[in-house]
Amino acid sequence: MLPGRGRSGHKAGHRRVPRALAIPVTRLIGTRTAWTAVGDGEFFCPGCGGDRNYQRLTGRRRLALAGVPVLPRGETGPVVECAACRHHYGTDVLDHPTTVRFAAMLRDAVHTVALAVLAAGGSSSRTSLETAAVAVRAAGFDDCTEGQLAALVEALEADTGRVYGRACGPGLAIELHEALDPLAPHLAPAGRESIFLQGARIALADGPDTPAERDVLATVGAALMLPTEDVTRLLESARTPS
Repeated sequence: MLPGRGRSGHKAGHRRVPRALAIPVTRLIGTRTAWTAVGDGEFFCPGCGGDRNYQRLTGRRRLALAGVPVLPRGETGPVVECAACRHHYGTDVLDHPTTVRFAAMLRDAVHTVALAVLAAGGSSSRTSLETAAVAVRAAGFDDCTEGQLAALVEALEADTGRVYGRACGPGLAIELHEALDPLAPHLAPAGRESIFLQGARIALADGPDTPAERDVLATVGAALMLPTEDVTRLLESARTPS
């Protein structure tokens, strides 16, 4: 037998640690979260890249020993869990519209801008009505006609007492902001400029833009969060034949 070693071959004075006691403490002690669903719906999942169902969850954390919850550690969440990928997101993800909602917002925005520009002075021009109808159909109102737009503008005038050729009054400005304010944060700069340019082309379809049309377009630009210099630049580019 070698000096300093016992019969088992280990150095004298050292004891073998039982296998059960060699498990890391971090595997014995941890935190478990019990999730409870408090709501559901449909959202745009950034992980999946499309519309998905979700559950809104709140959680209660507990200290766990060997996987068994023993002591409460407070609440956590709420979070949003995608029903498809199961990833958790902050509740601010619900601020992003679904693709269906986004398409409807974009369609309504273009329609509102077209009516506002026409009401400022272009509703009696066939070329302006044709340009507006093309833009509105492209945005999603497939059956929109020049006659329908003209009738809508006349109805707006009769309902509000608005007179063609006047500057953008409070009522019209409110309508534009209601349609554009929720949409603008979700549009890329090119998308904001595209909506503005559609309005500018409607205003210019029957000739040079009028002060009333410029006033409406300035309101459109502000609602789309376009800087004043960009509004001026875009309007100049629309005036210049390509």
